[in-house]
Amino acid sequence: MIDIHFIVNPIAGSGHHSFSETFLQDYFEADMYNIIIKSSGYKGHAIDLTKESIHQQADIIVACGGDGTINEVASTLVGTTIPLGIVPVGSGNGLASNLNIPRHIKKALYIIKNNQCTTIDVGCVNQRYFFSNTGFGFTANVIENYEASQKRTLLCYLNASLKSFKYYNKKEEMVISIDDNIEVVNPFLIFISNSNVMGYNMSLTPKASLTDGLLDVIIVPKISRLKMLFFGFCMLMKKPELLKEVKYYQTSKLKLSRKQGAFFESQIDGEISKINDTTLSISIKKESLSVLI
Repeated sequence: MIDIHFIVNPIAGSGHHSFSETFLQDYFEADMYNIIIKSSGYKGHAIDLTKESIHQQADIIVACGGDGTINEVASTLVGTTIPLGIVPVGSGNGLASNLNIPRHIKKALYIIKNNQCTTIDVGCVNQRYFFSNTGFGFTANVIENYEASQKRTLLCYLNASLKSFKYYNKKEEMVISIDDNIEVVNPFLIFISNSNVMGYNMSLTPKASLTDGLLDVIIVPKISRLKMLFFGFCMLMKKPELLKEVKYYQTSKLKLSRKQGAFFESQIDGEISKINDTTLSISIKKESLSVLI
């Protein structure tokens, strides 16, 4: 008997999905699979539910939600032998897109049933894990506006981006250390990615890989609003390097330090996160998560 635990965010995406036992047993026969469904009710709840499932010796744990839910479940599974299954029912679905896991629920469930496993790299910001990307500056401000909209749609994301474009004018000098190269910059954005998709099929790091042991880093210094518009076009074209100010690195580790302020405002896998440190160590943990693909 194979124990599969489904950690479900009931309001992910449009919320128009059902993961009842009756529905799931159409795909997982009762004489072969023991299905347990758990619903998360608040931010961070999926972490506790996953820990409980690990204690209950689940064979497979499935995250049913968007990138935030997937991050919570996956973060708890890092370093374990329990594989992560993904049913992407969120809005952006960056990690699922990179893994070629379809948004069609039935097709995603068949991937879980086939039980074909691989291992992927995991990004780490101090004590926090990320699987798709993390970012600072403009990219974090967009996510802050996006979360404030209370909706998770492409239109809301575009509106959040427009709002950030109109009002974003922060000045926060940072010291960036990459492979012993040190640079002081007032960034428009810093984007650090483990995958080649950031949600809604957009990308700042189209060459990134989940299995190369490297992080892809984009640094854009303070630029004019006209160049901000051009950079947005470059992002849609998946060619950020067309903006000459862009600096691109591949590395296994880097450090960010700030000279002012009590915390870093960042986004981690599409969720806003305030990190109460003056220095961040960002690194890659190779082949640290088992995923069903």
